[in-house]
Amino acid sequence: MTKLNILRIKMGKLEYQYESLADEHLLLGGRALTSQIVHDEVPGTCHPLGPNNKLVISNGVLTGSLASSAERSSMGGKSPLTGGIKESNAGGTAGLQMGRLGLRAIIFEGIRDDFQVVYINKDGVRFDSAKELLGKPLSEAASYLYEKYGKHIGFYMIGVSGEMKMLTAAIANGDKDKNPTRFYGRGGLGAVAGSKGIKAVIFDDSGISRNKPKDPEKFKQALRTYTEWLRESPATSKVFPELGTAGMVRTTNKLGALPTRNFSTGSFEGHENISGEKMRETILERGGEGTPTHACMPGCAIRCSNIYVDTEGKMVTSPIEYENIGLLGSNLGIADMDAVVELNRLCNEYAVDTIETGAALGVAMEAGLLSFGDHEGAARLLEEVGKGTPLGRIIGGGAELVGKVYGVRKVPVVKGQAMPAYDPRAIKGLGVTYATSPQGADHTAGQTIRAQVNHAEAEGQVKASKGAQVVNTIYDVLGLCYFGASAVAGRYEVLADLVTGYTGVPTTAEDIVELAKNTIRKEHAFNRSAGFSKAHDRLPEHFYLDENPASKTKFDVPDEELDTIGVEGY
Repeated sequence: MTKLNILRIKMGKLEYQYESLADEHLLLGGRALTSQIVHDEVPGTCHPLGPNNKLVISNGVLTGSLASSAERSSMGGKSPLTGGIKESNAGGTAGLQMGRLGLRAIIFEGIRDDFQVVYINKDGVRFDSAKELLGKPLSEAASYLYEKYGKHIGFYMIGVSGEMKMLTAAIANGDKDKNPTRFYGRGGLGAVAGSKGIKAVIFDDSGISRNKPKDPEKFKQALRTYTEWLRESPATSKVFPELGTAGMVRTTNKLGALPTRNFSTGSFEGHENISGEKMRETILERGGEGTPTHACMPGCAIRCSNIYVDTEGKMVTSPIEYENIGLLGSNLGIADMDAVVELNRLCNEYAVDTIETGAALGVAMEAGLLSFGDHEGAARLLEEVGKGTPLGRIIGGGAELVGKVYGVRKVPVVKGQAMPAYDPRAIKGLGVTYATSPQGADHTAGQTIRAQVNHAEAEGQVKASKGAQVVNTIYDVLGLCYFGASAVAGRYEVLADLVTGYTGVPTTAEDIVELAKNTIRKEHAFNRSAGFSKAHDRLPEHFYLDENPASKTKFDVPDEELDTIGVEGY
């Protein structure tokens, strides 16, 4: 394994320095490292777009090891959307190249008015003007980067939304086929990058060999077991490769949890037209460049991604995820897969979070700006976002801002961040996660849909969410895809052996669990320093008052139970 460093870049002065990662910190990766640095170095009360905030990129502990689905990395900082701590996680290829360059993390400090391309190779860091990239759709900007710097590079890049510092702004990363469609979407971290003058970060690992485990035999044995589990599990060997996350549409609709028309109910009459099964059928029928089974990272055995194509078999975008379908489809009353895909494509070109943007459009429809089901009107609103018009900036400010501007009562957000595609009245454990996670409403902070509980009852939901929040954090720290959790099924000894074999640091299952818990404690502590209290760990009022007609339930988990999750709760 390559000796690891932390690279600290002062964007105001365009200066940089390397700091060695101490051996005792080798187990700090991904979310654990981003959250620790934000906790230790960022004042809780700072302005998210000001000089005291920092943007942190960190590889997971196993990122670069070439273990299956282990090339994920984290972005962290104080969120301009929530006002609290934020970690956003994605796969792709940039983390692999960043690791080969001997970097566990990059810390960006300061602010500047002009935009730079930060080019990193084995010789150090160079700063190039990003003038030629500004204002371009993301796919065009990515093509420019490959043309100028070479097809072999990896990169992180913001779109026009980040240039305008919109609260929905995401950060893009290329997949293994060089599509710039893997996003660190949540929390508006693209706006933080924009405030620091970062248009793109380029990784050029030319002349560097792959990372090697410290204990090759131990790593090899653990990897063999882990890979076998992925191949044996029905979810990772069949469901995800065939349907991807879109396979959840039928399940959530049956549970009454599929957000429909701004979360007014949880069942959509047109759900079959936007289901994973329909998507797979369409892709296979059209052929050409399309595939329902695609890996976003080199060597991933799960292959839950896809490439959606038009009637001529030409790629439209990749991937179409369940969250995109739920927020841009049923949540808007749209039952046409091609229409949902086009909205998804526009979100990608402007580099905005599909979840937040879909929720913002839903609130706009609730306000009467356009009718539910009007996909052409929704596309026009997204084009306003790309142009940066006043209306576009309102939509680009997220669901909460749209609700405030237009006087809408029913706005599905927690701590300023929009809910993903699960109604919390029907899957109450996720309602607990939305309410209590330091990240704001986020299913990846503690997914409970597979928990062995009655989702419609309040009993047991806090325990389920609390456990899920630890599990999700484990995968964020290690750089592993969470979808492998069903195959691992809590058998963390093998993950510990992977870490031991790769890093050379003796690690136990208990160490991994405690590292995740400590990460969550630090995140809660930062939010308290930023002014959050237990009063913020609640869902919007209407989820307690208004019944979900599909599930015939309200959110009724007692406040005193929610209050058991926090700094002291882990």
